[in-house]
Amino acid sequence: MDHKKKTLLLGDYTHPDFHPLQGVDAEISHILSDWSTVSCSENRKMLLLENLGAFDLCISYLDEWREPVSPRQTAGLLSYVSSGGGLVVMHNAISMQNRYEIAQMIGAKFKGHPPYAPLDFTVKEPDHPVMEGIEAFTLEEEPYRFEFELFGERTILMEYRDEEGTFPAAWAQSYGLGRVVYLMPGHHVASFQHPAVRRLLLQAARWAGRFPG
Repeated sequence: MDHKKKTLLLGDYTHPDFHPLQGVDAEISHILSDWSTVSCSENRKMLLLENLGAFDLCISYLDEWREPVSPRQTAGLLSYVSSGGGLVVMHNAISMQNRYEIAQMIGAKFKGHPPYAPLDFTVKEPDHPVMEGIEAFTLEEEPYRFEFELFGERTILMEYRDEEGTFPAAWAQSYGLGRVVYLMPGHHVASFQHPAVRRLLLQAARWAGRFPG
């Protein structure tokens, strides 16, 4: 496809807490290959606005459990999205909640998870562009639990069920002029090899990044 969009994928290669980008980077790059070129990096300085501005979409797979991104990097990401940029937050990147401003933009905070287990995923908003053609599926995953921010409006796109009940697994919302999607599946490479997750990520990227239909 001519005039492909540009995507920045951020994650951790050298010192990930739990979720290395190795392998995941290849899967995401392949998923988006028809629509976008993907640049992969672990350099947090890419979050500065002067760097983010070159991209149509940012996908975060960052493990930020120990230390928050810097104030300048936080400001860069907030400015990028509020000015019309797209952001897809995958699984562990909810850890960017260490900056409360980013937590507000994502729309929720991580509250922990029971053990890794087979989970049944169901669609709540089949008419949303992110969920087009997605049907119920089962996947072994880390069942993340969330606490939602009181401010802002979000659309819960998908839920999962385990022995304790039913919980949100994906949502979308606007932030200023930009769009944000959070997807819970993504614990390791195998998650990105599931057909439903591949389609889900592609459609989240196309919606958030305003890729052409």
